[in-house]
Amino acid sequence: MRVVVVGAGFAGSLIAKALGDNGFRVLVLEAGAEPNSDAVSRFRTALVKSPLVPYRTTAAAPSSDYLVNTGPHSLASPYLRMNGGTGTAWTGITPRMRPDDFHTGDLGRGRNWPLSYDDLEPYYRKAEWEIGIAADADEQRQHVPVAEGYRYPMHALPRTFLDDAIASVVDGRRIDGRELLVVGTPQARNGVPVDGYRPDGRLCAGFASCVPVCPENAKYTPHRTQKRWPPNVELRTRCVVNRLRADGSGRVTKVGYQRYEDDTTGTHTRHEEEADIVVLAAHAVENAKLLLLSGLANSSDQVGRNLMGHPVLLTWGLMPQPIGPFRGPGSTTGIETFRSGPERRVRAPFRIEIGNWGWGWSAGSPGSDTAEFVAAGLRGTALRKAVAQRVSRQFTLQIEVEQEADQANRVTLARERDVLGNPRPSIHYALSDYAKDGLLAAKRVSERLFEMLGAEDHTVYKPDDGHYFEHDGEPLRYWGAGHSGGTHVMGTSPRDSVVDQWQRCWDHPNLYAVGCGSMPSLGTSNPSITMAALALRTAEHLAAHAG
Repeated sequence: MRVVVVGAGFAGSLIAKALGDNGFRVLVLEAGAEPNSDAVSRFRTALVKSPLVPYRTTAAAPSSDYLVNTGPHSLASPYLRMNGGTGTAWTGITPRMRPDDFHTGDLGRGRNWPLSYDDLEPYYRKAEWEIGIAADADEQRQHVPVAEGYRYPMHALPRTFLDDAIASVVDGRRIDGRELLVVGTPQARNGVPVDGYRPDGRLCAGFASCVPVCPENAKYTPHRTQKRWPPNVELRTRCVVNRLRADGSGRVTKVGYQRYEDDTTGTHTRHEEEADIVVLAAHAVENAKLLLLSGLANSSDQVGRNLMGHPVLLTWGLMPQPIGPFRGPGSTTGIETFRSGPERRVRAPFRIEIGNWGWGWSAGSPGSDTAEFVAAGLRGTALRKAVAQRVSRQFTLQIEVEQEADQANRVTLARERDVLGNPRPSIHYALSDYAKDGLLAAKRVSERLFEMLGAEDHTVYKPDDGHYFEHDGEPLRYWGAGHSGGTHVMGTSPRDSVVDQWQRCWDHPNLYAVGCGSMPSLGTSNPSITMAALALRTAEHLAAHAG
């Protein structure tokens, strides 16, 4: 039985390993190249340390900057096309979804899943051990169901000084009748292992460069899973899949791709591979683009529709005392209080991450601070003192807001073409009033938290920014979390969904579209661990039923 997997990111790498372990012959076709070996040094020496700066993407497989945005808002979430995908440069934060996140349609917002939290919970556990998650099960039970007796493979990472400073003030207090509690966030990075678990890589050393690269290899990336692939799994990079071919019965029999060697041009050769099973694991946008290019899986007219992300609200301020930012991962704790509740029927819920990296994401610190003080005439000792006094007190709240599935938000094929001659993805994206109300509610909660902490609020949203808007007379701005989903949504009927609960395309019995694109809702949690759990569930189903 031969399986062709398209994409070597999170889902593709996990499924390839699981199927390879079960004796399948697996070919993985990855559009991008291998990550360059000098990623760490490139990041260290870069003047602007952006998330993508360590990685050289190719002309034939550009990353999300080749999207064509046509809607009233732009899809701010970046993604990488390279071996390992965006999982090479992700945050490493892995909270589970809540049970009610699977039933948002019952709230009149978005769509329901064809499976429940209880259906997925065993696969959350499998994914957490496959990836290597550091967390405390008792602490997580305060806001999500975790099986009794379960242990994460590694003990929770220690809290930062900032975490403790905030918890000492806000724990047990209330906002809008909701009790506040600072809770540790599960991390896909190495902590102290429990008995029976041997982590890959070294312990997290707090370099504060997790996005985009960990110099200690303490953070999970799909390359760890690839190192454990059996010999019957083959990886080919620089292979851009651009066509799937189905026979008269609807079975996909051939996978066409363009293979290139030169990373700077579109020169390529064309190839086809025969397959018994095809698994698309290329990213929510890229999966939808490929299905549309191939004219497949779209009897429901849902391919590309229901595009979702997490619009992120950032607020930033100065604590009354130094709190030691830029140590450890980007966020080690959060406030889970506002992830659900009766308000969810009228405005989007949100999750608050306590940001450990000062104003790095929100305002470009410490470079922006240095530039400001230099422009004001400071030099030498005075400059160093001013930067130290400000940066040492900086913190940011990173607030992920749910966006409901909406058919009008979608991926289509643009007239513009990439260097290989393939249509680029066209994105029509807008924020609903439901999401905007959630962003505004999050801003109000942030203001209350700043008051409790005695923090100076320095949050400013500028009208000349591309993601700025006003809602109910209030200035707001959103950032992209890199969490795109919904474009080949799963459901209970081929009339209104693309894949079933196993991520198998209704229209094609041997074609699977996996990843966040299958998710009917994103809730408020970073989706990678849910995507991984779904991938392992699909692989188990394939291993049991293929043949």
